[in-house]
Amino acid sequence: MLARLAAKRLHEIRHVFRQSPQVSRSLSTALNYHIDSPDNNPDLLWEFSDANKSKVKEILSHYPSNYKQSAVIPLLDLAQQQHGGWLPVSAMNAVAKVIEVAPIRVFEVATFYSMFNRTKVGKYHLLVCGTTPCMIRGSREIESALLKHLGVKRNEVTKDGLFSVGEMECMLKIKRIECLICLFLGRVVVLMLP
Repeated sequence: MLARLAAKRLHEIRHVFRQSPQVSRSLSTALNYHIDSPDNNPDLLWEFSDANKSKVKEILSHYPSNYKQSAVIPLLDLAQQQHGGWLPVSAMNAVAKVIEVAPIRVFEVATFYSMFNRTKVGKYHLLVCGTTPCMIRGSREIESALLKHLGVKRNEVTKDGLFSVGEMECMLKIKRIECLICLFLGRVVVLMLP
């Protein structure tokens, strides 16, 4: 009886998702899928610069030749630095070619770690903690004030290209203080808020 009810409910849920493809995306955090855009699609040519090609060789030298895929994180970081602080899907595909894996394996890593930005970010990329303890202490209000002041939505860049606001997991191990992380030219600046 219980199995029949569960199967019926599962069928109802599947029916809802099949009717509207937007329902599944509205339940998503928007961090685990890619939508092609003119400046971010797999058809764009992307390759490491000549200076970074030597860095790629140096990074790969730290790993046995049959474990090239272990270099995925440092190579993604290098690609992100080269591309102005964010990773287009074509850069992820280039990393996949270098380490000889399917592009989805690189995409999985880039979507898992919040240090990889898959959309454009401002020169000052402000990150507000999104964990429950920080929300209770007011992180959502801080984020709302930032977004209102800058005139953007989360993960958008201001018109002058200086600022963007995103969300991150707490880095302060919940020490009863809110923080705002600012990524500036590859350096992390932690601002404690009273």
